[in-house]
Amino acid sequence: MTTTEQKSGGSSVLANSAVMAAGTLFSRASGFIRSALLVAALGSGLHADVFNIANTVPNMLYILLAGGVFNAVLVPQLVKAQKNDEDGGAAYTDRIITLAGLFLGVVTIVLVVGAPLLMRLYLGADWYSADHRDQLESAIDFARWCLPQVFFYGMFVLVGQMLNARGSFGPMMWAPIANNIIAISTLVLYLVVFGPSNTGGFTTGQETLLGLGSTLGIVLQFLLLLPVLRRVGVRYRPRFDFRGSGLSHTARLGMWTMLFVVVNQVAYTIVTRLASSGSAEDGTGYTVYSNSFLVTQVPHSIITVSLATAILPVLSRHGAAGELPELGRTLSHQLRNALAIIIPIAALLPVLAEDIAHILFGYGAGADAFRTYAPTLSVFGAGLIFFTIHYLLLRGFYSLERNRTVFFIQCSVAATNIVAAVLLTRAFDDTAATLAAAYSLSYLVGSVVSYVVLKRTLGDLDGRGLIGFLARLIMVTLVAAAAAWLLRTGLGMLNDEPTMVLALIGAAIVGALHLGMLLLGAQAAQVKELTAMVQQVARRLRR
Repeated sequence: MTTTEQKSGGSSVLANSAVMAAGTLFSRASGFIRSALLVAALGSGLHADVFNIANTVPNMLYILLAGGVFNAVLVPQLVKAQKNDEDGGAAYTDRIITLAGLFLGVVTIVLVVGAPLLMRLYLGADWYSADHRDQLESAIDFARWCLPQVFFYGMFVLVGQMLNARGSFGPMMWAPIANNIIAISTLVLYLVVFGPSNTGGFTTGQETLLGLGSTLGIVLQFLLLLPVLRRVGVRYRPRFDFRGSGLSHTARLGMWTMLFVVVNQVAYTIVTRLASSGSAEDGTGYTVYSNSFLVTQVPHSIITVSLATAILPVLSRHGAAGELPELGRTLSHQLRNALAIIIPIAALLPVLAEDIAHILFGYGAGADAFRTYAPTLSVFGAGLIFFTIHYLLLRGFYSLERNRTVFFIQCSVAATNIVAAVLLTRAFDDTAATLAAAYSLSYLVGSVVSYVVLKRTLGDLDGRGLIGFLARLIMVTLVAAAAAWLLRTGLGMLNDEPTMVLALIGAAIVGALHLGMLLLGAQAAQVKELTAMVQQVARRLRR
């Protein structure tokens, strides 16, 4: 590959990433409005956990049952089918859609019927006491309303990955905005009809409104992709001739990915049980944990997921051609692009944690509890960095179809998370913050192991260049974060009980200082990845 081609390929990845980043930015912004309204309506404690756990279970189950296969296995296989099959992969695509639809449909029906047994996996023992009988019944009712989402989550991601394999990256990132609009409308209607409350169970009318609104949003975001799929040339026809069609190879790869997800979800199920117990004990349970995690996933979704989605077809082509050095250079370059944004954000997060919580969750039923978010948000900052490294490096293994290796790496991550979560929640009172610490520690282990193994596989990951880049970036980030902390401390001395408007203004001023110091430092220290990413995203957002 020539130098011109390399530059062109890198620019293409950044351009595609910017399209997805813009879509994800608007999607996450609308998602935060949804989260703020949810806290305003239900608070941040046990009452909110009743709905939030039930509404999160479908996404967890979709990931467990099919999400890993759809996300990690299908794009390389679809790219290969388009390149090698005489029909451009049309028959392979039809079989995949048919098989996935049948599987997800049957599983969803079984889950809805078995909702009471299913919820025992995710709820702590305290939920089954006489004191929480109303909350338990409401959680099961919500689960029945929300579990049909499993089918529509699965089909949404399946169709989205087919679009990605054909170079259409934007629709999958923009469609969730429609889901959030439905959710926002549902919560506004809930607040108008029922008003805010953070105690007790739910009435049948409340359960129907929240459960139905949540599921309709997922249905809509799937339906919006169907016209786009047709536009890129996919004309689906059901096919049931699965035998001898090449799906066995996909199934073998999928088996290891499935085991990977099982291990991951076992860890998350244990974390959810521990968090659900925390909401009844110290008030920092699943809602505080999950909302804090949602905040930290915004930069991950905008930057890392966008880069990873855009780069996976490129990595898959290098892997299929046996171009291991080029695969390593491409992956290392995109890792630097991601960390150039993620590390400064992670450093700023502890500085602005209380202000962010105040702005996002200081409303209605959650107005008195927003400070409980600050420790968890701060601890999640470190986890964001390690998860970014781990997430991108795994794309290198997937492009080489080394799914078995990924499974064993994830075993180390899950084991660390489980052990650390159990031990830390016994030693410290703040359940959500200790679970965030366990998460961060587990992905520190994952990032180290995945880097060492992938470097051994590829021969090189431009280690010297990466170390030099990290040294310059960390130096610049520490200076900027220190300046931001001093300014935030000074503002706090002027007013230690700011209103929400003052918190927003203060956070904007501190964030602007942090960004300005970063850009000046990046120019001086020649952190080109940071300036290039900012310029690319800014150009795309202006359009």
